Amino acid sequence: MLKFIIITGGVISGLGKGIVTSSIGKLLQARGFKIQICKIDPYLNIDAGTMRPTVHGEVWVTYDGGETDQDLGHYERFLNRELSKQNNITTGQVYLQVIQNERSGKYLGSDVEIFPHVSEEIKRRIKNVAKDDTDFILVEIGGTAGDYQNIPFLQACRLLKYEEDLPVIFVHVVYVPIPAHLGEAKTKPVQQSVRFLWEMGVAPDMIVCRSERPVDDVRKKKISTFCNISSKNIFSSHDVKSVYKVPLLLEEQGMTSQIFEKFNIENGKPDLDLWNSLIEKINSPKKKVKIGLVAKYFKTGAFLLPDSYVSVVESVKHAATHLSIEPEIVWFDALEIEKKPELLSEVDGVIVPGGFGSTGIEGKIRAAKYARENNIPYLGLCLGLQVAVIDFARNVCGLKANSSEFDVGAEHSVIDILPEQRELLKNNDYGSSMRLGNYPTVIKKGSKLFEIYGESIILRRHRHRYEVNPKYHVLLQENGLVFSGISPDEKLVEFIELPEHKFFFATQAHPEFSSSFEKPEPLFLNFVKSCT
Repeated sequence: MLKFIIITGGVISGLGKGIVTSSIGKLLQARGFKIQICKIDPYLNIDAGTMRPTVHGEVWVTYDGGETDQDLGHYERFLNRELSKQNNITTGQVYLQVIQNERSGKYLGSDVEIFPHVSEEIKRRIKNVAKDDTDFILVEIGGTAGDYQNIPFLQACRLLKYEEDLPVIFVHVVYVPIPAHLGEAKTKPVQQSVRFLWEMGVAPDMIVCRSERPVDDVRKKKISTFCNISSKNIFSSHDVKSVYKVPLLLEEQGMTSQIFEKFNIENGKPDLDLWNSLIEKINSPKKKVKIGLVAKYFKTGAFLLPDSYVSVVESVKHAATHLSIEPEIVWFDALEIEKKPELLSEVDGVIVPGGFGSTGIEGKIRAAKYARENNIPYLGLCLGLQVAVIDFARNVCGLKANSSEFDVGAEHSVIDILPEQRELLKNNDYGSSMRLGNYPTVIKKGSKLFEIYGESIILRRHRHRYEVNPKYHVLLQENGLVFSGISPDEKLVEFIELPEHKFFFATQAHPEFSSSFEKPEPLFLNFVKSCT
């Protein structure tokens, strides 16, 4: 029978519910169970595609063209498998469907209400995530207990258990702060968070405590007393060197055994040999490298937000782990590099990731130029390919070049908007309208890229509106830029390389969405290797 594990959060956002959810999924998967994971986001957006990364973190792109919350990326990286856009549910999707149902007469005779109509649509979407062979659905509810936006989702999950009599357990992830002036872990925020859940008719079956240090038995007993939960169902998810240690942390504390006890099923031995060996490599690196990330979406007020590029950073970590290397990510503001590109001399490799808009674009172009001229390993992702082409057109081909995205009146728009995108933008059709999801690339035999992938055709995810202008394909290639990957119709440039360079590759795709802890993406693997 299909079983449900509902993961909720309390006290503050950004606790790491996605990591806990991924870790539970990994432990179940390691025992041979078929897992599906669903992320619920309580915002009214239909998807995350129109959000600025500094507002909500990175936008993850699914293989089937969904623009979703970044937690789907965590799920894929832990489980080493692809998820669909159906695995992300938003309030906007739910309300849109309910309104469409009402307009089409599905609810004739009824006044449409949050309960039961919205809650029924939520339940339908959750259950729709399951495949024929699914054993467990893990449902992560975004936000925190007490948020009014979460009420319909909490109620829907409660009704799965009490109205439909389905096997459901609730796991609550909470923050246990250690105030510096006290030096003692405090459990009152946990107690208050659980009370919010009680008000919704939900009693957590398990509590996972996020804290700087391991949560001790004294604190667990206090939480047990005031939250009506056995100490054996309270777990510590304290700070560790790598998030990939969290599944092992929870396994050591017996969390999987307690899950199986509640579902009355046998607890087999997990196959985590590869996982353990990779954790050992993280703990005992043989080398170190510095990798510069020239970015524009990492400042929010007085703070940095590396979550805007979480998939790029994690892909570097995956590759480094398999090579027994400890990577240090050095963040560079693109605006700063525009003035001082020589700052990049301190790193072993340069990554220019994706992005939109003209802010910092000249800094990114100068980063590509500096890496090219100084034989520093360079990896360009989406916009990173476009700025590399602009640099090459300007400084090798001698053109007054730019992208029409940044300069509509450029003398040579070596990067231009896709024809079908021009019409979409003219009609202000911004939502889910980019070139999204998996697209094939035909790799040129004899290229360095072919050596990296060892395949003639690969699939990688995309998210963009602009491409290398076909008018300049011949000129760029005549001057030495190799188009090592193109679309099957030979119209679009997917990968470029400079064969004489130590490592100079850029792609219109987002290979960072294809990397997992157990299987690093080959382009990242070779990039990190070249940085040594």
